[in-house]
Amino acid sequence: QVQLVESGGGLVQAGESLRLSCAVSGRTLGSRSLGWFRQAPGKEREFVAGIGWKGDPTRYADSVEGRFTISRDKTRKLVYLQMSTLQPEDTAVYYCAATNPVQPAGITADDYAYWGQGTQVSVSS
Repeated sequence: QVQLVESGGGLVQAGESLRLSCAVSGRTLGSRSLGWFRQAPGKEREFVAGIGWKGDPTRYADSVEGRFTISRDKTRKLVYLQMSTLQPEDTAVYYCAATNPVQPAGITADDYAYWGQGTQVSVSS
C-alpha cells in the first residue's frame, strides 16, 4: 500500500552535512507518520527521528538531537533528514519508514508498517 524510496546517502568527512530524502507513494499518505532509522554493521536497527502525521510533533534520538532535523513537504510525498556535524559513529544504512494510518511516530521498528530499501551514509574521520 505504501512505497518508500530513500536517496541522498554518500561518503562525507566528519563535521560535514548531508540531506537524505525519502519519496513516499501510496494510499492515505496524509494520515501516516514517518520515521528514519539506521543500522550499523553488527548492530540492531535504531530509531533516529520521527514526524507525526499532522507534521508534528517531531522526536529524535538523544544521539542526534540538535544535529539532525526531520521534515516533510506539504504534499506529504517527501520526507527529509537533514544531518549536520556528522560523526563516524553516524555511519550506517539509513531507512525511511511509514506507520499505518493515524498512528504516532513511535521510536521502535514495530511502530512502523512500511520500509524503504535504505541508503548508505559513511562518515570518515
